[in-house]
Amino acid sequence: MTAGMYRTPLVPGPTTVPPEVLAAFAQNYPSGDLEPEYCTLYAETQARLQTIFGTGNRIALMSGEAMVGLWGALKSCVRPGDRVLAVAGGLFGHGFAEMARAIGADVRLVESDWDDVPDVAAVEQAAAEFRPHLVTMVHGETPSGTIMPVGEVGAALRRQGAPLFLVDAVATAGGTPVETDAWGIDLLLVGSQKALSAPPDMAIVAISERAFEAAEAIGYQGYDALSPWRTALARGFFPYTPNWHGTAALHAAAGRLLDEGLERVYRRHADVAAHCRERGRALGLEVYPRRDAIAAPTVTAFKVPPALGWEALRRELRARGVGAGGNYGPLAGKVFRLGHMGTQADRAVVDAALATLAEILRVPVG
Repeated sequence: MTAGMYRTPLVPGPTTVPPEVLAAFAQNYPSGDLEPEYCTLYAETQARLQTIFGTGNRIALMSGEAMVGLWGALKSCVRPGDRVLAVAGGLFGHGFAEMARAIGADVRLVESDWDDVPDVAAVEQAAAEFRPHLVTMVHGETPSGTIMPVGEVGAALRRQGAPLFLVDAVATAGGTPVETDAWGIDLLLVGSQKALSAPPDMAIVAISERAFEAAEAIGYQGYDALSPWRTALARGFFPYTPNWHGTAALHAAAGRLLDEGLERVYRRHADVAAHCRERGRALGLEVYPRRDAIAAPTVTAFKVPPALGWEALRRELRARGVGAGGNYGPLAGKVFRLGHMGTQADRAVVDAALATLAEILRVPVG
């Protein structure tokens, strides 16, 4: 069952796609792959995303789910034997380390418990000792419901020689501030299907000149290679058939956020997240992250009530038309998630889900 099939959709992605974005995706477009209109659409979409991401860097709009961008960034910018420092506060931070090892990198971890965030001083010390070529970090750990101190880590890395900085903002960009240039991010990875609320068919990578230079020195060739995107728009020649539908959907989705106003968008997400935690606690649910200060504004993680168990809770929610997310790895069966990002950052939707939870848990609603 997809998010759009739920009466109360709060899965942590893909999020519900609004009608105007679906309409943009569903249009027919010119059949040729060298049509100048696509370059215009691409340039306008890039400019909108640059505003949302706080960057002047060129943006690759790649056909495929966000993992295409994650793999492409690593394979383009890391050689076997290169040192990679993985800053990990949850499942996806550890996943970066595994991916880097898979391509032969020498990986060191700086990690925290999954209900906390890594210590910035420890990251800086590791960068000083290890001298990495590249540092990876996840801005929003959806399994844990946490948001990581990317800006502080970026500042620490600049004090330690400024290695390339790769950040996964798949679950945060468009729902909370992401300051790519100010935070020193060389490779920002975003997916279309989370806070942007577009279909899950585009990987978005904002790429600094330093990262392009590293990619060209390595010379990786593949579907997910980043180097071709350095000149793709200027030349009007893309690495593969342009994704008119996905790009048009992103154009519309980014336009929606900018029309609302980014400050208002971010305040809406923060307010809904705080409300979700407050209402959940009133039902006797325990928020998973140990501190509200590190709780993500795009997803709330609650501990599964032991008396019920996740599978039973999931069945009850689905039977009542509520979409929620389970979990992975050590958190599977122990923590569940409500994804209030993008179109789902809506207090009425959260209230409906929590009213259903109150019914399942047999807790009176005040």
